[in-house]
Amino acid sequence: MNLVRATATIGGLTLISRIAGFVRDVLQAAFVGAGASADAFLIAFRLPNLFRALFAEGAFASAFVPMFNRQVGADGGDTAGAKRFAEDVLSVLLPFLALFTLVMVIATAPVVWALTGGFPDAAPGKFALTVDFTRLTFPYLLLISLVSLLGGLLNSIGRFWVNAAAPILLNLALIAGMLLFHGPDPAETARVQAVCVTVGGILQFGWLLWACWRADIRLKLRRPQLTDKVKTLLTLILPAALGAGAVQFNLLISTALAARFLPEGAVSYLYYADRLNQLPLGLIGIGVGTAMLPALSRQLGAGQDAAAVHTQNRAVELVLLLTLPAAAALTVSAEPIIRSLLQYGAFRAEDTLPTARALAAFSLGLPAYVLIKVLTPGFHARQDTRLPVRIAIASMLVNLVGNLLLVWPLGHVGIALSTAVAAWVNAGALYWVLHRRGHFVIDARLAQRLPRLVVATLVMLPVLVGFGLLLAPWLGGALVARAGALVLLLTTGGIAYLGAARLLGLFTLAELKAQFTRKGTSA
Repeated sequence: MNLVRATATIGGLTLISRIAGFVRDVLQAAFVGAGASADAFLIAFRLPNLFRALFAEGAFASAFVPMFNRQVGADGGDTAGAKRFAEDVLSVLLPFLALFTLVMVIATAPVVWALTGGFPDAAPGKFALTVDFTRLTFPYLLLISLVSLLGGLLNSIGRFWVNAAAPILLNLALIAGMLLFHGPDPAETARVQAVCVTVGGILQFGWLLWACWRADIRLKLRRPQLTDKVKTLLTLILPAALGAGAVQFNLLISTALAARFLPEGAVSYLYYADRLNQLPLGLIGIGVGTAMLPALSRQLGAGQDAAAVHTQNRAVELVLLLTLPAAAALTVSAEPIIRSLLQYGAFRAEDTLPTARALAAFSLGLPAYVLIKVLTPGFHARQDTRLPVRIAIASMLVNLVGNLLLVWPLGHVGIALSTAVAAWVNAGALYWVLHRRGHFVIDARLAQRLPRLVVATLVMLPVLVGFGLLLAPWLGGALVARAGALVLLLTTGGIAYLGAARLLGLFTLAELKAQFTRKGTSA
């Protein structure tokens, strides 16, 4: 497996999805804004996303894929036994999730109240609106869980692109809903969005089901049975899901505090800022982590420990090469980015600065968010899912304490800042444990390049600040002027960084060419 090429495939499709997601966010800011209706929808969407991270993507990406690949390896490449294992998993997962979804839809009101405290200082009707929207969005959990199972199967046979393309359908459904059914009342537009969440889940499930049939993966529904392998998977799923959902838990805590104690709009400020911060995480961290896990599982299964360490070193090097400048750009250029992308219609000028401050705070933790995605497979490939969840729980406690300490003096910015600090605690602890066990040792190449990465990033900062001031009049102008000025700002900063990186010897053109050809190394 060529890690860079696999990451580029996943990252390229994720880029399309994130671009569609930004279009969705821009439309949502214009039609719904950052008030009561936006807060209600975003909380309603946060709940199924949290459980998706717990039951679906986190669990299957980190527990199911290694077990499936080990079964294929044990059978000498024959997939029959692995498919039977997948069918047994489906037979247990489907009824459980169907029952859980039903219970959550029935018990929506007390769940939303526990999360928000009933919005004590909000406009009348906001709590009822949030309950209504949550009932419309929650079936998405069942659908996306099935999508994750099918996507895990396709990832295991190297067809990463199919699963990576699925989120595009959700964004297209939400975009179509806003363009076709928006109205003068933000609450009605937000209600359409809630319906479109479930519609997007249906589209994603249909896409993955079709792709599996094309790949001759046709799972049969069987009578639920807790086989030994399913029991093993379940023992791995809970800690793996909680570990992978640590960021979602932190965001849920942030949302709850913002809903309970901060003025109206704070939930929306945090959401829009987090969406921008998540762009490089989705492009880089998820892409590298998804591509790494099957490779690490096979290398460790074959006793190739040195190759596994090499793979992890190159993954860390790759993500830092990309995320350090991204974090710096989002931090120092947060205000012009928010102003140029979101300041339209219902999203007013007075919403820009608080959203930008939240983005700058979130972005300080961006390298840590991505490193978590890269370091965690080092545990999961060895079927150790318990220790990462203990570390994740510790980081959640750090986040909670930080929120309680910072929310009063810094408001919603304190919430974003404590989330970033908790991410660094999580990433640092994962590295320390892997290093202490001898599972990850920084090699000479990575040790040599880390300081150069920092220097190249520092070279970029004054360029971004200077061009941000120079382009300020255009960044708040008409649509074409905004787009052109923002592209020029980010391109100039990127050129400064890449130029410094090249001069410092961080990469050569020959290395890049080799990584993107089939004859390249498997770094």
